[in-house]
Amino acid sequence: MSRKPTLLIVEDEEAIQKGLTDLFVFNGYDVVACGDGEEGLQRALKDAWDCIILDVMLPKIDGFTVCREIRKHSREQAIVMLTAKNSEDDVINGLSLGADDYIAKPFSVRELLLRIEAILRRSGRDRSQSELDLGGFTIDLENLNAELMGDTIQFTRREVDVLLFLKHHESRPVSRRELLNEVWGYNKRTEFDTRTVDIHIAKLRKKIESDPKNPSRLVTIRGEGYKLFSPSSQ
Repeated sequence: MSRKPTLLIVEDEEAIQKGLTDLFVFNGYDVVACGDGEEGLQRALKDAWDCIILDVMLPKIDGFTVCREIRKHSREQAIVMLTAKNSEDDVINGLSLGADDYIAKPFSVRELLLRIEAILRRSGRDRSQSELDLGGFTIDLENLNAELMGDTIQFTRREVDVLLFLKHHESRPVSRRELLNEVWGYNKRTEFDTRTVDIHIAKLRKKIESDPKNPSRLVTIRGEGYKLFSPSSQ
């Protein structure tokens, strides 16, 4: 018998928590749910999870703090945040702290299910490459960090996956849609309204560019997508 994927749901609204638990149990997940950030953080750090669904507004400890603390211990852990429908600040904050993706309330249960399934599809990707050379500095793909100008820069697994995909397609621009399909695992026939790619690109520019507002490594090609440049490819 194959192992069920494990899911931690941290949500304080009882009706939503129960609905999500029933949804994912019905679809073959092993689910644990809790209703406050303190217990959620303890559970997140104690056990191994294929994915964590984390609400922003939580009693005791808010979701942003929980996400930040999880990332201190693991940059591999998949995290999807539940945000307010019209709060762009929540979206930007959550993704900036290291969440892999977000979904806004009120949400379609089908969309949430598809996004979690997409994340799990990507969890088995190739890990054979040990380094990523970006010209001028190298990212250690096991430890997810790089030394740049005497500083250690930390990356999340999702950020590294974006860079790897762009590096492997260095000869051409890569569209936002293609990144969603190939890095986040979204179905090509499914359309989601998400700023996930844009915010991850902005985060990466802050880490690898000397001037993030005028990027020279990770460049936007208007109307086509993103292109990664290194000294060897220019």
